[in-house]
Amino acid sequence: MKRALVVIIVTLMAVAIFATDFYVVKAGDTLSKIAKETGVSVKELVKYNNLSDPNLIIVGQKLRLTPLYTQKDLNEQLVMATLWYQTSGEFKALSYQAFNLAKMLFDADLEANPDETRIRAVIVDIDETILNNSPYDAGHVGTDHAYPYGWTEWCEAREAEALPGAVEFLNYVVEKGGEVFYISNRKENVKQATIDNLKKLGFPLADEKHVLLRTTTSDKEPRRQIVANDYKIVVLMGDNLNDFSSVFRHKSLEERNALVDQMKDDWGTRFVVLPNPIYGDWEGAVYNGNWGLSPEEKDKVRKEHLIRWEMK
Repeated sequence: MKRALVVIIVTLMAVAIFATDFYVVKAGDTLSKIAKETGVSVKELVKYNNLSDPNLIIVGQKLRLTPLYTQKDLNEQLVMATLWYQTSGEFKALSYQAFNLAKMLFDADLEANPDETRIRAVIVDIDETILNNSPYDAGHVGTDHAYPYGWTEWCEAREAEALPGAVEFLNYVVEKGGEVFYISNRKENVKQATIDNLKKLGFPLADEKHVLLRTTTSDKEPRRQIVANDYKIVVLMGDNLNDFSSVFRHKSLEERNALVDQMKDDWGTRFVVLPNPIYGDWEGAVYNGNWGLSPEEKDKVRKEHLIRWEMK
């Protein structure tokens, strides 16, 4: 009896899933009629079913009502990058290396310019430069969620941890008479939560003056200029090329890489980059700026950009 009950339940679940994912065409149906009945647009029905002729559907035909490849499927591609970020000793080593290098650059300027009258400043991005948000990204794995879903709540939770070496370096800057400015494209609505998170971890100068978040534009240049007006900027640190110069904004993959080559003397002398394989404007460049691609289209474009070796 129990076995029969289990079979019935499983069968009903399968029917329910099928009913959600598919529609069986009946006599007199049109795509417009099906769209009205199911809430799935004609455009989506055509796309999900690869219909070459939207006017040609056949009685008994099974039409998909959901995409074959979903955000949940795409989120599986987060696993390796996020796992590396959270578990590898190599990530820690690169983080320590970045902040050690930044300290060397700061000390070199102190030694080379002992009579400098301006206060020295170090500018850092926040996310994936000094704060680790990878638990937020890992939370999308196995779900159909993607940024910005839950981002405000994550910021408000104030649970991000510091990257290895970040707190020590920025406190060293302040101890040596410098100041730190946190220039981030987090929005103003999470400013207090951001300041609280930074203070909790021991970051210096986490206050209204030194935490400069996004207001009207994601371009960081105006905020960098505010600092440059009154300070000598010695080091800039970030995980995104836009953290260093606006010349990288809205550029193609080829343009971004060419600009990096043109500015080769700046990397490791003024600019210090932190590793972030999880997300960034590099991904947008892969999509040619079209973030609105479907999960299936993003998967396709990502794989098309891979340089493959195939054994012959």
